[in-house]
Amino acid sequence: MQTRYDTIGVAGAGAMGRGIAQIAAQAGSVVRLYDTQPAAVQKAIQELGAQWDRLLEKGRMDAAAVAAAKERLHPASSLQELADCKMVVEAVVERLDVKRSLFGELEGIVGPDAVLATNTSSLSVTAIAAGLKRPQRVAGYHFFNPVPLMKVVEVIAGLKTDPSVCEGLTEYARQIGHTPVQAQDTPGFIVNHAGRGYNTEALRIAGEGIADFATIDRILRDQVGFKLGPFELMDLTGLDVSHPVMESVYRQYFDEPRYRPNVITAQRLAGNVLGRKTGEGFYRYVDGKAQVPAEPPVPTVGELPPVWVSTRAARRPELYQLLKDLGAKVETGQSPSMQALTIVAPLGFDVTTVAVVERLDPARTVGIDMLIEDGATRRRVLATNPATRADMRDAAHALFARDGKPVSVIRDSGGFVTQRVVATIVNIASDICQQRICTPKDLETAVTLGLGYPLGPLAMGDRWGPTNVLEVLFNMQTVYGDPRYRPSPWLRRRGAIGLSLLQEEN
Repeated sequence: MQTRYDTIGVAGAGAMGRGIAQIAAQAGSVVRLYDTQPAAVQKAIQELGAQWDRLLEKGRMDAAAVAAAKERLHPASSLQELADCKMVVEAVVERLDVKRSLFGELEGIVGPDAVLATNTSSLSVTAIAAGLKRPQRVAGYHFFNPVPLMKVVEVIAGLKTDPSVCEGLTEYARQIGHTPVQAQDTPGFIVNHAGRGYNTEALRIAGEGIADFATIDRILRDQVGFKLGPFELMDLTGLDVSHPVMESVYRQYFDEPRYRPNVITAQRLAGNVLGRKTGEGFYRYVDGKAQVPAEPPVPTVGELPPVWVSTRAARRPELYQLLKDLGAKVETGQSPSMQALTIVAPLGFDVTTVAVVERLDPARTVGIDMLIEDGATRRRVLATNPATRADMRDAAHALFARDGKPVSVIRDSGGFVTQRVVATIVNIASDICQQRICTPKDLETAVTLGLGYPLGPLAMGDRWGPTNVLEVLFNMQTVYGDPRYRPSPWLRRRGAIGLSLLQEEN
């Protein structure tokens, strides 16, 4: 197969460098793999050979393709052996000084037309290229681990990058079987920028004592459809990787509140409680399996009280029908009786605020999250307020679990769990588009392929309503007084005129 870059160099034989070398060799490029540790290069070549053999055994590659890939992969004992490469991809440690030093050496070795690409995940491409004589040939080429499975690559232009360099890298990405997305040189680019909301808001919820780690994970898996909850994901990635990225993006944006890190991960990083790799993270691991606490049992309640639903409840007709299907005795008066369990369904506000504003008895008031239609979720989420009586909490839990759907009961929180996390994700994505970091289409592609979200963040906003997301954000900003929740102009304007978040401006 003829590729745009028939000979490439890969500097760095770690997991990322191995992955890039693998897909490039499979696609038809001759690959010269270099590392400052020669033993790491030999180990990488052996591991790739064994991996190709396994692909042959499974029928995913034929014998000729395996033999050709092995023949194209060569060890390089020095940077000088990369002299004939048409492109060199750097995949070394995430330190600006190391990357700048490496490219400084490479500039004097490779040909004048060779492309220098950095696989940096969070450092400025412009800063990496700043000391070079020809910074116009440097671009970001950010792959995701494991490279053969994560089929997206961010192509990033620095301030001085020649457009033809990014065009060539985009074409090559397609030739090696990946989907390229174009990004401006901003902190976190697309994926690591868009991904800030999921973990940081979940940490904030846990830090407020709203729910424990396992409950938050269950809610976001079962209500929204994420493959892994945020704490499962951080355990898989490792806090030695994820926390520094949180801090890096936050600091590079000059302490922007939307990206604020959390003391929970800072403390755990300091204590080497990193996740799966250390056997203990947000979960404890035995033989590689997370030890997840059991869900609290459904309370046994002798006789359920009548139920009254707030006139301002989100999805009120749907909530009424659900209660009837569950066999509840529903009151329809203007106000609840003295015996009634009072159900509220706010967007963004906490149960306490709603009880005060609507002059309801807080002792009998329980909230339910109705941002997402009940039929589309696998879990219901209820919230108490500080005054909710135990018998009313248990009655609500038992009632909403009557049909067998799991129920989580959390403490009072503006926006419950799902509303907070979804609104934060949508808001950050909207601001990425507002800043013109990438197109809405590339953002959706990058996030669904790079993060595995069930929907792209803008599609989430469209599905559950930009006006609903706006209401959650405005109300959360009122509850918490935190500029973290201020809506992006992209979201606010489209919500105001009923325009899809995916709609690009003319």
